[in-house]
Amino acid sequence: MFVMEKGEIMIIRTVYGEMRGVDHGEYVEFRRVPYAKPPVGELRFKAPVRPDAWEGVLDATEYAPKAFQEGNNGAPWGKDFYADPSFDRVPSEDCLYLNIWVPKSALEDPDASCPIAMWIHGGAFMGGYATESEFDGAAYTKRGVILASVEYRCNIFGFFAHPWLTAENGGKTSGSYGSLDQIAALEWLYENAKCLGGDPENITVFGQSAGAMSTQTLISSDLTRGKIAKAILQSGGSYGQGLHRKLPLAQQEQFGEMFTEMNGITSLEQLRAMSTEEIAAAMGPWMEKVFPIFKGLFLIPLVDGILLKDGYYELMDQGKIHDIPYMLGATENDIDVQEENRTNDKVTFLLPGSIDFSKKLAELGRKPAYVYYFTRKLPGDGWGAYHSSELMYMFGTLDRCWRPWEEHDYELSERMIDYWCNFIRTGDPNGEGLPEWRPCTGEGDVIEFN
Repeated sequence: MFVMEKGEIMIIRTVYGEMRGVDHGEYVEFRRVPYAKPPVGELRFKAPVRPDAWEGVLDATEYAPKAFQEGNNGAPWGKDFYADPSFDRVPSEDCLYLNIWVPKSALEDPDASCPIAMWIHGGAFMGGYATESEFDGAAYTKRGVILASVEYRCNIFGFFAHPWLTAENGGKTSGSYGSLDQIAALEWLYENAKCLGGDPENITVFGQSAGAMSTQTLISSDLTRGKIAKAILQSGGSYGQGLHRKLPLAQQEQFGEMFTEMNGITSLEQLRAMSTEEIAAAMGPWMEKVFPIFKGLFLIPLVDGILLKDGYYELMDQGKIHDIPYMLGATENDIDVQEENRTNDKVTFLLPGSIDFSKKLAELGRKPAYVYYFTRKLPGDGWGAYHSSELMYMFGTLDRCWRPWEEHDYELSERMIDYWCNFIRTGDPNGEGLPEWRPCTGEGDVIEFN
């Protein structure tokens, strides 16, 4: 590994060439690292293509654009996550980049072999981005973990299918580009792990909401076998009852034909010639027409026989999810209860869905998962433990939020980060000084964070 310091800049050599990042003292941050070619022009609505090697030194000191999307400012997320404009990014189709936080010690030690964690953001597959204010890798690097956050294509740009596109791919598939982006990012990390001082055989994939659903997609796919060592699914992983939908390629192709018919598009060339803004403007009316048909969000990963060979729960029934350690859970006022009933005893279906996930693993003869329930009612308003509220705790970014935190919140945050990093290292969240967290075989084995 080639490393040298130039003031506050550190340069390392990757498989694709040298790149310089920002030296924060104990860790180095590499921003806007390309893991695929920009998916624009002829590459729009295509699977990601490996990046070319570059000459000279890549400037990895500025953040990349976020995937093209509409605003993301609904309560309570707008006030907690999006109020500081310094964390916002310009939306663009050119978005396939990683941000990577690496312990300085890993770059200075030629024998370093740190665990790697790849974070997949949420946003209903419609938006969200890797540099939201609640995300940061500093606390992880201090515990010897390399953390990478991935930008991937969302909404129509990430999940549009059409018979024209399927025919272009030899009749095999189309759509699910956002999921394939995530796999390309995983492959980049696997390929470059040693350049970062990391262990390619110890990569954890984790995410929240659509990021957790994405994680379950990746651990259910044959395309990622051998590259994921562990997985964490936050408010989105489940068995039997959860957010997952089974959407066949053929049905998504029908929805795609509705889009081209509504907009008078008669060829794939015409579709690719449309501007980003034209496609985005046409997306709203199209979604309004399709949403009642599918009865929910439909720009999601597809059951196409390649990425997914069956539905999520069917694949679990068949024992075809990856045989690796798992950790998953939900928040008390999660996505299905946050708008109402925040003060009664209604339990989010994501909690029993997580417990059933763990029990299914045991039924398959595997080690049960570690299941958590985040119930800390955030101070400052009445939103409680809302969907996404645990993110500031397990990333150690409480100080970026307006809320009147108490000492207890900081202690809870440190404890959660310790659990997360222990699991990322070994597959077991337990460690010295932490209350025991048992694998889950029923409701009595769920650890509560409050």
